[in-house]
Amino acid sequence: MSTATATSPRARSWQGWPVAARIAVIYVAARLVTTGFFLIAAALSGPGSRYGVDPSLGQLALGWDAQWYWFAAVSGYPSVLPLTPHGDVAENAWAFLPVYSFLSAGLGSVLGSWGAGAVVISLLSGFGASVVLHGLLRDRIGDSAALWAVTFFACGPLAALFQVGYAESMFLFLLFLALRCVQLRRWGWLYVLVPVIGFTRPGILAFALFLGLYGVYRFARRRVDAFPLREMAHLVGLGAVAVVAGFAWQVIAGVVTGDPRAYLATELAWRRNWIAGAGDQFVPVEGWIQGAGFWFTQWGLGPVAGVVALVLLVLAVTAVLLFSPQVKRLGIELRLWSASYLVYLLLVFFPQSSIFRLLVPLSPLWGALAVPPSRAWRIGVLVAALLGQWWWIYNMYGLGNTFWQIP
Repeated sequence: MSTATATSPRARSWQGWPVAARIAVIYVAARLVTTGFFLIAAALSGPGSRYGVDPSLGQLALGWDAQWYWFAAVSGYPSVLPLTPHGDVAENAWAFLPVYSFLSAGLGSVLGSWGAGAVVISLLSGFGASVVLHGLLRDRIGDSAALWAVTFFACGPLAALFQVGYAESMFLFLLFLALRCVQLRRWGWLYVLVPVIGFTRPGILAFALFLGLYGVYRFARRRVDAFPLREMAHLVGLGAVAVVAGFAWQVIAGVVTGDPRAYLATELAWRRNWIAGAGDQFVPVEGWIQGAGFWFTQWGLGPVAGVVALVLLVLAVTAVLLFSPQVKRLGIELRLWSASYLVYLLLVFFPQSSIFRLLVPLSPLWGALAVPPSRAWRIGVLVAALLGQWWWIYNMYGLGNTFWQIP
């Protein structure tokens, strides 16, 4: 019965379509579902919501951080840092990198508004990211599993990002292209991609760490997988480019404002909304320790329990990346990227409601959930992803009325 189904004319016809066409059907269907979720959330939005009663799709698409990207595009970046009444650096546009803002403004000048340009770029970037993700996974887990992984990605809990004015969608497209270049060992394109990624969203320093770890891996295996001097030189050079790109915005902010702490102080301004008295000095890993104490105190368990939970979480994630057979099948490049990005988050991030959005660059790990060939399993994962997406949209856009409902 299963063999007949797998080889039915309808199945053969679908499999005969070009990959990009099959992904387009999945992606468009997913965007229609997301639009439906947005419409339901808007209908349920009440006077206590950040958006008020019955907001439009346009209002939802341009809420939260989209306003900052728009503000950077139309007003530029401040030469004088705004201060709070207590004399601390206040939230400002320096926290939002310029590529997405200004590309949206350029396209928006043709389409009629910055918002239109931003949403179109997000939509197209999401489709591009879906196509490249399939390429990243296909040779490792097969075409069918890779297509399921793309389905999970397009319908995932954070899939609303593909149709709002956030830079994540564009960042994912560029990141997946860069990872694909590493897989194929096509180094030349990375000299273009790495700087653009570095000015699109924070995270290029994680890519620098990934390149370093990948170089160490290739060097250790040079007897079974040739590692020519030319490739060594490319990895060293690209790692240097990624490091420079990672710190360049901090330098630019410091030069424009005259304050070398401008960028980090701006980023930490958001943390002070959660931790009273947090200063302007960045200390690696401190954010997670503070966050663990904050959340576990909120839950009545105390800061010590939070730190213990944090250690256990790090150990559990490490075990999954090292020993899970499903993750191993994704290939060394995607495993090293995932590890590098998680280390980066551990060093720089303060865990709050945006943590879900910050985990989206780990999307290649959807491939691990697509590996089991059971159709019931895959449908179950898809249903869970869609339920997670509704939960996120409803809380962050339909409600948005308390401290943890911030996308």
